[in-house]
Amino acid sequence: METEKNAPIKVLVAEDTDSNYLLVYTLLKKEYDVKRACNGLEAIEMYESYHPDIILMDMKMPEMDGFAATKQIRERDKEIPIIAVTAFAFDQDRQKAIQAGCNDYMSKPISRDILKEMIRKWSSK
Repeated sequence: METEKNAPIKVLVAEDTDSNYLLVYTLLKKEYDVKRACNGLEAIEMYESYHPDIILMDMKMPEMDGFAATKQIRERDKEIPIIAVTAFAFDQDRQKAIQAGCNDYMSKPISRDILKEMIRKWSSK
């Protein structure tokens, strides 16, 4: 999937666990430009420098969690799609992510089809 400039969609993956990031990277690398932030602070810095089209935000990370990072990114940008990605699958976790400013929610383990559909859904808005 590509943007108007014929460049691949830029996906920022905020994920502290190497194996989780490697899975997402492997699923997306052929179609998307994928970069990684290892914690919430890096996610904010990379949002500013990389200018992603969509962010996949792990909610439980060191330094700064995904909830706080999402809130800070939302102060700068109300439009960028931010998808919460978390091992917590309870409805209250989904609500907390949405209240923090996430547009949508995906639970781990990540499914290739759900991941790609989520990116298609939010990158076309």
